[in-house]
Amino acid sequence: MQIIGAQQVDALLDHEALAAALADAFRSGVKAPTRHHHTIERPDGTDSGMLLMPAWTDFNQRGHSDNGFIGVKIATVSPDNNQSGQPAVMATYLLADGRTGEPLALIDGQALTLWRTATASALAGRYLAPATTSTMTMIGAGKLAPHLIRAHAAMHPIQTVYVWNRNFDHARELATRLSNETFETVATQDRAAAIAESDLVSAATISADPLIEGAWLKPGTHVDLVGAYTPEMRESDDETVRRSTLFVDTFDGALTEGGDLVQPLESGLIARADIAADLAMLCRADHPGRTRDDEITLFKSTGAALEDFAAGCLVWKRFNTGR
Repeated sequence: MQIIGAQQVDALLDHEALAAALADAFRSGVKAPTRHHHTIERPDGTDSGMLLMPAWTDFNQRGHSDNGFIGVKIATVSPDNNQSGQPAVMATYLLADGRTGEPLALIDGQALTLWRTATASALAGRYLAPATTSTMTMIGAGKLAPHLIRAHAAMHPIQTVYVWNRNFDHARELATRLSNETFETVATQDRAAAIAESDLVSAATISADPLIEGAWLKPGTHVDLVGAYTPEMRESDDETVRRSTLFVDTFDGALTEGGDLVQPLESGLIARADIAADLAMLCRADHPGRTRDDEITLFKSTGAALEDFAAGCLVWKRFNTGR
């Protein structure tokens, strides 16, 4: 069994190839049950959580000349880690032979998660963001933020990116790190003005209070909500949801875990029928995505085992072919 670390994952993946792998996985051929959540009680601190996210090649749905794969991401969420300077989320991805179950590789799960999460949002943006998207606002400056910016820039002709973060120093640090990219990155303290100017607004935070107000959005904006992964969290307000055509990565995850849609559903602001499509429907062309230049679109993601599986399989194949 091979050990594939974070640096190798970064070297083996690119956004275009991963987007193609994700689209193929969403269209057909992967079984991905709803992820399992387990609470690990901590009498001396905040409870931790463990997530098990399995997926495997579906031989019944399409033929395979190879053995296919079985994969599972094992992730832990320990909020108290931040106090010791460690990431709150730790993850490992186990990939195995699809027929024999023989373990093939242990892949760094944190790097894999960053790549698949950002690229899934960018893949959705292909269908939902304006084709002429040139200005982006990034809400949040954590580890996922540069991945989201680069992924969206790989899909659209982005020229300017505004970065807003509660801690302005962190926004400036991220802007500096991205100073050699093909686009200009500007740290800003004026969140409303940046959002109002942008064609695409992406958010990756753990905020409990909305950071994107619908009144700020210009017609035609695409809103990409990646954080707020529990029903209690929220990155957009009711007006954003009301003005938008709504899309999700998966119905099971986004409508039960993501507060940006769970809360409006519970309040009666929207109904289940108001969710236009999931990412699988977009990839299969069961829904056309954006239909008007002035349409405001919103994509809510909470992550899916299918995405980890597609990314893990691509890493393994490229690892064995030397790219």
